[in-house]
Amino acid sequence: QYSPDSVAGADGDVDPTEITFPGCSCLTSSCVAPACSCLSRGENYTSLCLRPADKEEEYARPVFECNSMCRCGESCPNRVVQRGLQFRLEVFKTERKGWGVRTLEFIPKGRFACEYAGEVLGFNEARRRIRAQTSKDPNYIIAVREHLHSGQIMETFVDPTYVGNVGRFLNHSCEPNLFMVPVRVDSMVPKLALFAATDISAGEELSYDYSGRFHNYPVTNREQESSEEDNRLRKPCYCGSRTCASFLPWDSSLFSSS
Repeated sequence: QYSPDSVAGADGDVDPTEITFPGCSCLTSSCVAPACSCLSRGENYTSLCLRPADKEEEYARPVFECNSMCRCGESCPNRVVQRGLQFRLEVFKTERKGWGVRTLEFIPKGRFACEYAGEVLGFNEARRRIRAQTSKDPNYIIAVREHLHSGQIMETFVDPTYVGNVGRFLNHSCEPNLFMVPVRVDSMVPKLALFAATDISAGEELSYDYSGRFHNYPVTNREQESSEEDNRLRKPCYCGSRTCASFLPWDSSLFSSS
């Protein structure tokens, strides 16, 4: 079932459509920092492009867009991901990777390409679905972990297997042209937004790193050792990049019985 936005999962723990954020009181159509409460952490976009993190910043800044409770208009520059697809994308059959997604027009670096939408699940339901899969079943469930300033970790699990959008057909690449950023609009439940990591030409396949690497750092020795131990459970990677890790990223926490 196609849905442009994420929906509540079978366990019903989280409703991504619920509005819990207060809106800003800006009376102009263009919200600016620091006057706008939604931009208290700084501006998110410049000409629809995601602003890159400052070189001094060790971590990516959280992104909060203006929402349905805000007094600013639909033309506010702090409304990007919520507007949905702005580029023509095509689902196509690849040679070795099953279905894939390519763009039919040029996408500039920093522009929003598409959202990874699906059922928003709790940890237990996500683990139940993962463990029920066979080695032949495709796994679309994505786990996003955000490290908060308090030291806590916020987890979001999205499964587009039964309800989702074009994002479910995106393939992994060890040298991707998209990167994922959690973007919040109406509540703390994020939209998993994919932005162009570089200029993307028309006809080029879109891909992102399933492990969630933001700056595409090389795999560490410790990660490589762990990967070698788990290779029997992992699926081969056919991205064809020069730095291909040979296997798709794998999250062992969803397979553990504890």
